[in-house]
Amino acid sequence: MPAYVVFTREETLDQAELDTYSANVGPTLEGHEVTPRVAYGEFEVLEGPDIEGAVILEFPDMQAARTWYFSPAYQDVVQHRFKGARYRGFIVQGR
Repeated sequence: MPAYVVFTREETLDQAELDTYSANVGPTLEGHEVTPRVAYGEFEVLEGPDIEGAVILEFPDMQAARTWYFSPAYQDVVQHRFKGARYRGFIVQGR
């Protein structure tokens, strides 16, 4: 079953760090079977606190999503996202 990595940006802290993250995250996806489904398009919050944007990445299964997220390449780059903003991130299995 497909799995989706979902990130919601809750608050920007340092735009320069986010710019560094954005400039370097693409290559971490190389070699992984991933389909970007959403990347900061128009949105409407229906419940809960407001967000600044969202990203959804589709992977073939939960293990493939974990393999990318915990890869050394992504873990090096994600430090910039952690410094740049507060996010909520999770993996959810689809159908």
